[in-house]
Amino acid sequence: MEVDFTAPLVDKVFVVGHRGASALRPEHTLAAYRKAVEDGADIIEPDLVATKDGFLVARHENEISGTTNVGQVAKFADRKTTKIIDGQPFTGWFTEDFTLAELKELRARERIPMQRPGNTQYNDQFEIPTLAEVIALAKELSDSTGRTIHIYPETKHPTYFQSVGLPLEDRLIADLKANDFTTRQATVYIQSFEVANLKALREKIGNTQPNWKLVQLMDARARQPYDFVKAGDTRTYGDLMTEAGMKEVATYANGVGPYKLNIIDVDSEGRFQAPTDLVRNAHMAKLLVFPYTFRPENAFLPAPLKTAGTESTRHPSGSVTEIQEYLKAGIDGFFTDDPAVGRQAVDTFKR
Repeated sequence: MEVDFTAPLVDKVFVVGHRGASALRPEHTLAAYRKAVEDGADIIEPDLVATKDGFLVARHENEISGTTNVGQVAKFADRKTTKIIDGQPFTGWFTEDFTLAELKELRARERIPMQRPGNTQYNDQFEIPTLAEVIALAKELSDSTGRTIHIYPETKHPTYFQSVGLPLEDRLIADLKANDFTTRQATVYIQSFEVANLKALREKIGNTQPNWKLVQLMDARARQPYDFVKAGDTRTYGDLMTEAGMKEVATYANGVGPYKLNIIDVDSEGRFQAPTDLVRNAHMAKLLVFPYTFRPENAFLPAPLKTAGTESTRHPSGSVTEIQEYLKAGIDGFFTDDPAVGRQAVDTFKR
């Protein structure tokens, strides 16, 4: 019998709370992760960066002026600086210049207030959580809900953090091994836009943790993993998406996390195009496919799925329609900023 490589490899598609329920609470806060699980997420996603004293904390970037109140804290004014991160200059405040104790003095803020004005009511209420605290929360919520809440950490800028003496990989393994929940119960999907650090993690882990899965993130086809840029490797993410590329990815990873338009693009008017061969190529190599990111506000929806209002107007039914188009293409899970919408899309989908 012929195998259908456009069908999911899983029994039920996973809903990943992207940075928590970040459409409804400031991202990467325990409140956002808790809300994600309450709204039906199967998995929560912390992006990981390092502190000066070597702790892993959940922030979208190591530059934190847009996600915390650090710019309003006078005692830290002299920490503002400019750095080159992955070849690009950034000015602001960086986690690697703060101890964990100092970061705990800060409070989280909404990153995109123009698109999510409702989230600004929660500004300055929540701490920056450590990975250990995220794991503890996932365990607590697993116990209280009766369903295992998995975690999906991303190593952010691994080449950069290695260059400043704060490599992420061993710290991540240590934090995961420190809790029975992540060594024995939960599935841990470790993701990165770079390749070398995933290969290094595979070498360190081997087959000792079958519940830990490595996932190769994939940006737009023309872009490159930053470690490729540093090494003079001319291959792009598009090269990794080919049938041969996916076979190579499968030598060190268990899944791929592509930008959603790499699976189904839209034309100049926002209409869906025919699916590419990305899902097929991945599934042929036995790789799971988790595209990113589905968001319910007009600002992020294809034009035909927007509703009347402003860019910040929410349109959950439009997001459900968008997600289900990708479910038809055979994805195994997906990242959404609004897990309640993602849950509805999965639970009402008829293949």
